[in-house]
Amino acid sequence: MSGKHGTTVSDASPAAPKGTDFGAGEDRKTGAASRSAALADPDSVRREPADGSLLPDRDVLIDVRGLKKYFPASRSLFGRVTRELKAVDDVSFRIHRGETFGLVGESGCGKSTTGRCIIRLHDVTSGKISYDGRDMAAMTEKELKPYRKRMQAIFQDPYSSLNPGMNVLQLISEPMEIHSAYSRAERRERVFELLAKVGLKSEHAERYPHEFSGGQRQRISIARSLAAGPEFVLCDEPISALDVSVQAQVVNMLEELQDELGLTYLFIAHDLSMVRHISTRIGVMYLGKLVEVAPSEELYTNPAHPYTEALLSAIPVPDPKAAAAGGRILQGDLPSPLETITGCKFRSRCPFAIGRCAVQEPELREIAPGHYAACHLHE
Repeated sequence: MSGKHGTTVSDASPAAPKGTDFGAGEDRKTGAASRSAALADPDSVRREPADGSLLPDRDVLIDVRGLKKYFPASRSLFGRVTRELKAVDDVSFRIHRGETFGLVGESGCGKSTTGRCIIRLHDVTSGKISYDGRDMAAMTEKELKPYRKRMQAIFQDPYSSLNPGMNVLQLISEPMEIHSAYSRAERRERVFELLAKVGLKSEHAERYPHEFSGGQRQRISIARSLAAGPEFVLCDEPISALDVSVQAQVVNMLEELQDELGLTYLFIAHDLSMVRHISTRIGVMYLGKLVEVAPSEELYTNPAHPYTEALLSAIPVPDPKAAAAGGRILQGDLPSPLETITGCKFRSRCPFAIGRCAVQEPELREIAPGHYAACHLHE
């Protein structure tokens, strides 16, 4: 199958590099002409930290500003919260229409919580989540219902996200019933159409989740996420539980569906090589903070933050000599998000830490066109 930029991911090779892409992709809705117009008209552009793309506001689908999500870790005898876990701590970024924004980091860094806050599976502690210009963070559940149709999610474990007591026809039809889309006959036809799009057959509609392999179940989850006709899909580690060959198939399928349906993705994953292939831009998270944001190829060829460099150095290399002479491997464990850390949160694991890192937290700032990093070394 062909990748977004003319590359191909085969079953034997799950990762393939993509061309340099500053912003929402030159081969998508925001082509070179619209970018040139944006650059020529500064008043039509809003530039804010944590986002390197110069695009008109109308091209921004999701605008996250100062997002915080704290979970209560302990309470007093009278129920007052005495300790909080800061899962997401002041995160800001934008996702443009038709692009794939990748989010990477170690387990526990807050990337999945960020995604779930965006689609309001979690209420936010503070901050704004503007979807097509409207702040969803302050909406009631009733106000959110029309947006539920426009936002869907694909989760890591398809078996736990599919009701084992419902067959495939019922599972994929349910979102359409909830949002009153299509008649009963039209819903059935729509299910068959979606099954074909994800590489399954119409006879699979009468089967139950336990009758499928893991890869097939994930295809069913993808079809279900598309049932209500969304424009934004949260892909929360959708390939991490799959075999390598199946991962390649699923990623290629997601790209084809994006091209066909004009979808926008937030793609969360651990596999950095796969994120490089599918993503237009990538954000790197550490302990609830964004530490670097850059176009995909730029991030991989010119990483600016020591944490990003360490993550890239951990990617397996199929050459023993190259691996032995490789770069920096990340040392130490991720600190607890319950700890109060002054200054840079990465300083305890950073080989380049200086005195300033212990007392002042670095801000995410632009160090090159479209490339942002939160590190004192670049100030």
